[in-house]
Amino acid sequence: MSIFRFALVGAAVGYGIYQLTKKREDGTTLLDELVDKTPEWFEKGKQYATQTINEVTDNVRNYAGDNAGTRT
Repeated sequence: MSIFRFALVGAAVGYGIYQLTKKREDGTTLLDELVDKTPEWFEKGKQYATQTINEVTDNVRNYAGDNAGTRT
């Protein structure tokens, strides 16, 4: 059973690589598109992370300000 599973995973990986490197009508591959768009996605991720950190920081400051001087 292990050999069958190993062969199945190997075939899936091989097919995935084939699809990533297969040329389209315009001469590019899916891998080319992924490589070209990675910096754009990275910048979007950084902006989202910065926005989320700012929102969490504001929420913590507001919570600390609302509960100043109280003990739980």
